[in-house]
Amino acid sequence: MEKIQMTTPLVEMDGDEMTRILWQYIKDELIYPFIDLKSEYYDLGLVHRNETDDKVTFDSAYATQKYGVAVKCATITPNAARVKEYNLKEMWKSPNGTIRAILDGTVFRAPIVVKGIEPCVKNWKKPITIARHAYGDVYKSVEIDVPGPGTAELVFTGDDGQVIKETIHKFDGPGVLQGQHNVDKSIESFARSCFKYALDTKQTLWFATKDTISKKYDHTFKDIFQEIFDAEYKEQFDAAGIEYFYTLIDDAVARVMKSEGGYIWACKNYDGDVMSDMVATAFGSLAMMTSVLVSPEGYYEYEAAHGTVQRHYYKYLKGETTSTNSVATIFAWTGALRKRGELDNNAELVHFADLLEKACIDTIEDGEMTKDLAIITTIENPKVLDSFEFIKAIRTRLEKYLQN
Repeated sequence: MEKIQMTTPLVEMDGDEMTRILWQYIKDELIYPFIDLKSEYYDLGLVHRNETDDKVTFDSAYATQKYGVAVKCATITPNAARVKEYNLKEMWKSPNGTIRAILDGTVFRAPIVVKGIEPCVKNWKKPITIARHAYGDVYKSVEIDVPGPGTAELVFTGDDGQVIKETIHKFDGPGVLQGQHNVDKSIESFARSCFKYALDTKQTLWFATKDTISKKYDHTFKDIFQEIFDAEYKEQFDAAGIEYFYTLIDDAVARVMKSEGGYIWACKNYDGDVMSDMVATAFGSLAMMTSVLVSPEGYYEYEAAHGTVQRHYYKYLKGETTSTNSVATIFAWTGALRKRGELDNNAELVHFADLLEKACIDTIEDGEMTKDLAIITTIENPKVLDSFEFIKAIRTRLEKYLQN
């Protein structure tokens, strides 16, 4: 069988730990044998980020702006322990935060629904898509270790000389201080992305913040969403038979737990980070959650919604067998390949992505799966495969589908 040809490269961002190991194995088993892959490669592993003073992260984001489509492996966001473990020059910021800030997009995360993997919340019958604002807030914050007594102030100095000042806190001893920001332009892009995505998928849209406490910061989000909805999307929503409504974040959580699913839940950056993990786990496994960053300019960055699977990586380094679920990472590749095919009018590439996803789902529904799924599946007598056997089982089905 001749390999599928690509016209335009996609941006490939490599990552860390167990997901990095599986990333290469996925390419060797599921990509290279079938596609003449064209990619512009960036190593976002923590070692190389440290070597380049994190310049490689910025370069990968700029490349995404150039080519339009990227696929990213999970990466380490270092804490104090990681600084020591990897002998880092400094505690580098989240690569996801950096990329999201440059692309200024919205992250849409949805569970991969498979028969035999039932949601923990019994009344959930349809996927819940989390729309996460991908700019600012705590992910672009500035922090200070307060050494001792003193006054912390929030100061804005306008280009016209206007000065706005607020006292944050009068410290009587050591503490910590954090400054967050967001911009109307990004919030407006977030709102429009959510409304458009809701119309495209014909799903009701929820949005939630804590505006009763944050009367300027969160209230700005609420007001911008409502203004754009009323002015640009209300009639379209009415015609499509879907709704937009706003509620407080704690009320939204309660509603979600009692719902049947089948809607988009728009969240601020931190809320979306947390709630997407909750939804993914409740639907079966964090390794069964897709994630795509969509910018207003039409740039797409696909990745798995989970981390680097550190515990499995340490077992792997010891020569122990691991059973790591790679489905979301594979779906990151299929998402990027499908979008690349759509943009380039490459029907073969789109079809391949569809077949690879089908091979993943059929493997699980046929009773072959990794340990995380075997523990929770309703399928009788599942066969537990290790990390690499699972990918090989997917390849077996993929080859069969491609021959038909």
